[in-house]
Amino acid sequence: MVNRSRLTSWLMHLRGRRGKQVINHAVKMFRFHKTPFSQLLQRILEILDEYDAKFTFPLVAATAQSNPSLVEWLRSFPHEIAIHGYKHIKYPFLSPKQQALELKKAIHIFRELKIPYKGFRAPYNAYSKTTIDLVEEFGFKWDGGIGYRHEYRHGYEFFKVKLRNGNMSSYTCIPLCEWSDDRMIDRYKLSSEKMAKILIIQLEKARKVNGLIMYDLHPIRIGQKEYIQSLSSLLLHARRIGAWVPTVSDAVDYWSKYQRWKGHAPVCCLLTGDIDNFTFFDYMRRT
Repeated sequence: MVNRSRLTSWLMHLRGRRGKQVINHAVKMFRFHKTPFSQLLQRILEILDEYDAKFTFPLVAATAQSNPSLVEWLRSFPHEIAIHGYKHIKYPFLSPKQQALELKKAIHIFRELKIPYKGFRAPYNAYSKTTIDLVEEFGFKWDGGIGYRHEYRHGYEFFKVKLRNGNMSSYTCIPLCEWSDDRMIDRYKLSSEKMAKILIIQLEKARKVNGLIMYDLHPIRIGQKEYIQSLSSLLLHARRIGAWVPTVSDAVDYWSKYQRWKGHAPVCCLLTGDIDNFTFFDYMRRT
């Protein structure tokens, strides 16, 4: 029943896409995975270290379980890992019971691998009312995907959501910028230079209101040689304007305590990037 539920979820996801799109995406992912994931991460981590910036990696638990050595290496750096589900499937297509099971399995694997976690982002940023309640039930401190909904994605401050019992969530939600790297690269085929300009424009919008901006920059894309400069350019600008670039948990904790950004920074810049697979085999197994 569990496998059938996952299969149903994946088939419903594919139903709205043409076969050619699926094939094109697979070819693109094959090209991206020609560069070892460790090399992609190394490029990102070197730039983060250069600018004293932090990154939060929402990680699929099944992928972590299959690649424990790579996860252990990633953990050796002062960044954050969040839960991105057990398998990369759309939760709204699952029953409430199956959604809960997916989260239980993800949490079990994170604890088994001794990966500290506080945050959650659902695969595909897809939530049902059940998902929103489960984030509360499983005690997450923050959520990084609900904020991608149209009514939230253009905001510049933390917010709470209403649960089905009428209470507001104890966990904090963060608006998620609509200009993700997959949108800029896969859909619009932008150059690194144009990507940087867009990211900087969004950062400046948040600075005008002393707010925050959270990006979704997938390592499999942003770590590529032809796109990594966009991250460097963004962080160079962030340094020039005195932006604070912490992990999501650090930002949530600091704002909760002081109602301002660390060092009286004019803006908080949150860098996140989902890790759905470490190898092309991971991607194909998911598919």
